[in-house]
Amino acid sequence: MIANSARRHGVMTVLDEALMWAIALLLSISLVMVYSASIAYAEADAATQNRYFYLIRHVAFMTIGLVGGYVAFQVPTAMWEKYSGKLFLIGVLLLVLVLIPGIGRVVNGSRRWISLVVLNLQPSEIMKFATVLYAADYTVRKSHKLHSIKEGFLPMFAAMVVVAFLLLREPDFGALMVVMSIAMGLLFLGGINLRIFSGLAVMAVVAIVLLIISSPYRLKRVLGFMDPWDDPYGKGYQLSHSLIAIGRGEWLGVGLGGSVEKLFYLPEAHTDFIMAVISEEFGFLGICVVIGLYARIVRRAFHIGVESKKLERYYASLVAQGVGIWLGIQVFFNIGVNMGLLPTKGLTLPLMSFGGSAMLLNLISMAVLLRVDYENRRIMRGYKV
Repeated sequence: MIANSARRHGVMTVLDEALMWAIALLLSISLVMVYSASIAYAEADAATQNRYFYLIRHVAFMTIGLVGGYVAFQVPTAMWEKYSGKLFLIGVLLLVLVLIPGIGRVVNGSRRWISLVVLNLQPSEIMKFATVLYAADYTVRKSHKLHSIKEGFLPMFAAMVVVAFLLLREPDFGALMVVMSIAMGLLFLGGINLRIFSGLAVMAVVAIVLLIISSPYRLKRVLGFMDPWDDPYGKGYQLSHSLIAIGRGEWLGVGLGGSVEKLFYLPEAHTDFIMAVISEEFGFLGICVVIGLYARIVRRAFHIGVESKKLERYYASLVAQGVGIWLGIQVFFNIGVNMGLLPTKGLTLPLMSFGGSAMLLNLISMAVLLRVDYENRRIMRGYKV
């Protein structure tokens, strides 16, 4: 009986150590680089004049995120499935609230935040997480109807149109791209008819082009991305300095703390463009280490999804893969922007950039991924979840 109890306790503590180490290493690098990238801004800010200001806040955000992740890990996957629709509706409601003057906070011309006591809540981050849960649930429920445009495609399309409208009102084009990528990716993995999916992909590309052309703000960003050196002190300023930082790093970088671009040249150095600072201080080697850690997590997320599918846990499978799509596509967008491969979108680097809402939801999503893997291991050992 004692042996059986010990064996059960051992199963309860089994977690994917490689996945946890990858997450822990990214968080550790994040602490070092947020401090390195923000120290000059923190010291020069008359309101703080404290070189540790952003580091202290980042530690606080990370602590809140780890507590949130711990709580999320305790929630069975079946519970997420049961309430996925309600969570999606809460996400939509928050997207509406953030647009109301007096509730939504405007920063740099965008109304994306709801001011709370502890942090500024960004509803678009919640919507990314809610989309993973809801799209996975929808795909499982409608699996036998995904060949039908009317019954399988249109309901999800309608939901995404509502989300797209609200995100564009903020505006937050980057979050919209991530949300759409998650929804389309899960529909594809769920077995949607390829002709319907191809039509959807073409419609998405056309819609993106029209959105860019119809908005002077977005068109300006695209033109600046195509040739940042044409106007290096205007629309190409941010990207040109990001490219300078990456170029200065060469193979091994200039050393920790040695970045010049973070000294008031590169805007958002500790948030959207933290990868440029990493590249300048640690070079190509630093980029490879960070991308390798992300690749490890994304690969493991899809592998956990495959394991879940073999165990006939179809919702859990899509949730794990949805988390992988979310992380992978946002990392691709962020690094692509830093390197001039994509126009600026205002997306943070997951588990790395300074920011409360993003860190909280990133760690919750990692906890859900670990929970799916944990339940898979228990089932394979003959235990109930």
